[in-house]
Amino acid sequence: MDQAKEMVKLAVGALEDKKAEDIRIIDIRQVSVLADYFLIASGSNSKQVQAMTDSVEEALQKSGFACRQIEGYQSANWVLMDYGDIIVHVFCREDRLFYDLERIWRDGKTISPEEFREICE
Repeated sequence: MDQAKEMVKLAVGALEDKKAEDIRIIDIRQVSVLADYFLIASGSNSKQVQAMTDSVEEALQKSGFACRQIEGYQSANWVLMDYGDIIVHVFCREDRLFYDLERIWRDGKTISPEEFREICE
């Protein structure tokens, strides 16, 4: 399994552990050089968003993947975690609806966590 897919798998697991809502993976390899995948997930409040962010950072760090940058952690309305090959977006529900990254990146291929697991097997 390539590094980006491994990171996605770890991050999705960490988000699921913290009861993240509506996890989406967007494969942007064909449409952008920013990253290979975007992960988008929602939490019900800022504390949950921070817990989800902490969980992703811990899971990836344990496997040797360092986060290049984290933005928005203090306000926890939209936290962006840049891992190079993947970018994780953790939102409060309202902000996710407002920014609607799925629409902006609709040229990418949206994959559910279940579909992603099947691809990786």
